[in-house]
Amino acid sequence: MSIKNKLQDDLTDQLFRAIISLQTEEECYQFFEDVCTVSELKSMAQRLEVARMLDEGKIYEEIVEKTGASTATISRVKRCLVYGADGYVNVLAKLKASEEQ
Repeated sequence: MSIKNKLQDDLTDQLFRAIISLQTEEECYQFFEDVCTVSELKSMAQRLEVARMLDEGKIYEEIVEKTGASTATISRVKRCLVYGADGYVNVLAKLKASEEQ
């Protein structure tokens, strides 16, 4: 069973629609400041950076040094990159494309 099937319900759908509706970084800061703790937000940002660095072929030691992520976190993110639902893959491709413009 995929995580979508485990998580999908009206409340989660509403959350995702809310996120999709955000149009600027400022709106994102406002929303996520209210929805998440600082620690939760920093953890998500850290995992995205770990994914970006893994995608670039960086080694664990470099990633630990730059992000402070544990090797367990790095392993989990790598597993998601390889076997996951392509969430990181899709977002990283979009970030690369927007940086190239």
